Amino acid sequence: MLAPVILFVYNRPEHTIKTIEALSKNELAKESTVFIFSDAAKNENSLENVKAVRDYIDTIKEKEYFKSLTIKKAKVNKGLAKSVIDGVSEIISEYGKVIVLEDDLLTTTDFLMYMNGALDYYNELDKVWSISGYNIPIVFPKDYKSEIYYSYRGCSWGWATWKNRWELVDWDIKDYTEFKGSRHIRNQFNRGGRDMANMLDNQMDGIIDSWAIRWCYTQSKKDFLTVYPVKSRIKNIGLDGSGTHSAITSHYDVEIDKSLKQCIFNDPELDQNILKNFQNHYGSRLHCYLSQQKRSIKKLLRM
Repeated sequence: MLAPVILFVYNRPEHTIKTIEALSKNELAKESTVFIFSDAAKNENSLENVKAVRDYIDTIKEKEYFKSLTIKKAKVNKGLAKSVIDGVSEIISEYGKVIVLEDDLLTTTDFLMYMNGALDYYNELDKVWSISGYNIPIVFPKDYKSEIYYSYRGCSWGWATWKNRWELVDWDIKDYTEFKGSRHIRNQFNRGGRDMANMLDNQMDGIIDSWAIRWCYTQSKKDFLTVYPVKSRIKNIGLDGSGTHSAITSHYDVEIDKSLKQCIFNDPELDQNILKNFQNHYGSRLHCYLSQQKRSIKKLLRM
């Protein structure tokens, strides 16, 4: 059985159209069950664009892009974090696995084939936490032969997982006090990127509202791995300043290969060169310093 596809949309009609049109061209699109979660406007400034997004998604059923389409429109603004946690929990509890997209992700035509194949292949491999469809632009060793690799960090740009992994997440981070004071635990978390421990601090201080950093924290605590494709099946088109949580940057730009063939999955050894290149791509000492300064300023404002 193919995994259901969940798409979270908000107030970017042009991005949403491109995302859905690309998904509709997937080889397994017409065999896939799709759920679209549309968040309500946060304020009057978003009303027009949210309406434009909803007007568009209401036209999709008649186009018969997918096997079935269910649209769920929030009556009040939930924000991305709560939308994702609630939406994924609802669908994964019924289907046991999910493929998740947001409204600014272009997929290759083999994206659904890759994701479903990986979900089947790694389902019984307990060390695997999730599947990523996106790959960051890093350098690979010349002798690296596998079409996938493992990393310590889950990816929120086109991903998939299973119910028995998703249900392990502690969204409240009840052991944060221990984490905050432990250099060992913080360093372990930062294996997936030098920004991770600081992002969790920002989450707990109320500076950001991220479901993904909490999801990744459970992954780190349990020492799980994420499967990444060497050739990305996702291109993010939302890093143009249009997103609620994204800035303008080219740091994560990749070119996706539209001629990709079915991925060959295997269980490779962890490659230390890849892990180091991956870690170095996320965050820097300056980034960590600025994050600490933001937290200090916010705490002062509360006093």
